Amino acid sequence: MTDLTDSSPRREKTFLGHPTQLGTLFGVEMWERFSFYGMQAILLYYMYTVVTEGGLGYDPGVAAGVVGAYGGTVYLSTILAAWAGDRLFGPERVLFGSALSVMAGHISLALLPGSTGLAIGLVLVALGSGGIKANASTMIAMLYGEGDDRRDAGFSIFYLGVNIGALVGQLLTPVLQENAGFHWGFGLAAVGMALGLIQYTFFRKNLPPEGRIVPNPLPQQQKARFGAIGAVALVVVLVLVFTDVITAGRLDLIVTAIVAVATVAYFSLMLTSPKVSRIERRRVLAFLPMWVASAMFWAIFQQIFTVLAIYAKERTDRSVFGLFEIPAGSVQAIEPFFVVLLAGVFATVWTKLGPRQPSSPLKMAIGTIIIGLGFLLFVPLAGTGANGTPLLALAGILLIFCIGELFTSPVGQSLSTKLAPEAFRTQMVALFYLSVSMGTVLAGVLAAFYSAENEAAYFGITGAVAIVVGLVVVAIVPKLKVLMEGVR
Repeated sequence: MTDLTDSSPRREKTFLGHPTQLGTLFGVEMWERFSFYGMQAILLYYMYTVVTEGGLGYDPGVAAGVVGAYGGTVYLSTILAAWAGDRLFGPERVLFGSALSVMAGHISLALLPGSTGLAIGLVLVALGSGGIKANASTMIAMLYGEGDDRRDAGFSIFYLGVNIGALVGQLLTPVLQENAGFHWGFGLAAVGMALGLIQYTFFRKNLPPEGRIVPNPLPQQQKARFGAIGAVALVVVLVLVFTDVITAGRLDLIVTAIVAVATVAYFSLMLTSPKVSRIERRRVLAFLPMWVASAMFWAIFQQIFTVLAIYAKERTDRSVFGLFEIPAGSVQAIEPFFVVLLAGVFATVWTKLGPRQPSSPLKMAIGTIIIGLGFLLFVPLAGTGANGTPLLALAGILLIFCIGELFTSPVGQSLSTKLAPEAFRTQMVALFYLSVSMGTVLAGVLAAFYSAENEAAYFGITGAVAIVVGLVVVAIVPKLKVLMEGVR
């Protein structure tokens, strides 16, 4: 007979020691990253491969700039998606619609030929991926109460899903592309996103109901005005494209300028809004140097898809024990492989340390220093000749990149949710992603300065700048802690 008076606590069902809803968000992000990074692993090669071999025949420098601009636009679009989540639909609905956009983009790349398919596909993927990024982070934050020390660890587990998807996508897509063609590779990315949508559709009803609440609703009378502004902006962009003001060669500089203006506008809005309290305003101010450090980090890290993609194809010996040669695009899978191995370790360490763990600003500063050191390790390899860099050496450098990433990216996402003003919860996450956007587009801009002849100077100067930025942040951490008003 059951003892109805037994008051012992029941074991709560968890996902790796965290709320079960983290698993749903983990899954949709994992498949979105499978599709995103699988496509990106072959994107640069698709653009500069000659037409007779299935590519578009772009100049490699222009192609690298477009890849950087596209990556920057992904994170830039988090602004629109965050605004829609905070003011129109709520973050959960925007997340679902964004996943649909990503799948449609990959289908376009797979089925539509030439530059038309490229343009339509990249726009849809950029808008959708930005929407998932901004709103998934907000949904994760809703799973944890104020002061819950599991939050950083939860973002690290979520980041594990990101890198499992990235790893598998970057392993499989280049192999399929080399054996069947570029469009088959893009098709595999579409299938991956479809799988993510299916699992999310089944379990989305279990997510926190506040995810469907609009925290700062747009007044009804303003909706028509914003709709008209959006329509005019779209027309202006189309006119600039058809009149050759916006071209592939200028795209990276245009996106850089837009990101800079958007960042200044966002910081100004939050620092002056009457909806932001004094304490919240100080926290936003504390986020400013973190934004700079994050942008510097990503300006180096995202060169995995620009400079290091070229380096993998032209400067690296990709043979494995002399038995076979891995595709150049699959070299990009090495870094997320290390993240999959180490993300759980980092999450466990942060959880066990609890309040004794380093503060979030210090973690991000360390990550920026580490990525700079990683770039400096390329300097001794300069001058090794075509395909002269051992794959093992490149893998070791990418391990350094991985450690820097785990100190920076999940922590930056988590910090943006902890410092966010109540009226700008999702938009604060978008502000963090603007730093990623700036770094990503700069990864394309910087690619124009790289060549095999100036490798030592290129890697040395860029790495040194990152180390200096990280050290400056380390020096001001005590002041940042004061401004953060108790947030760690």
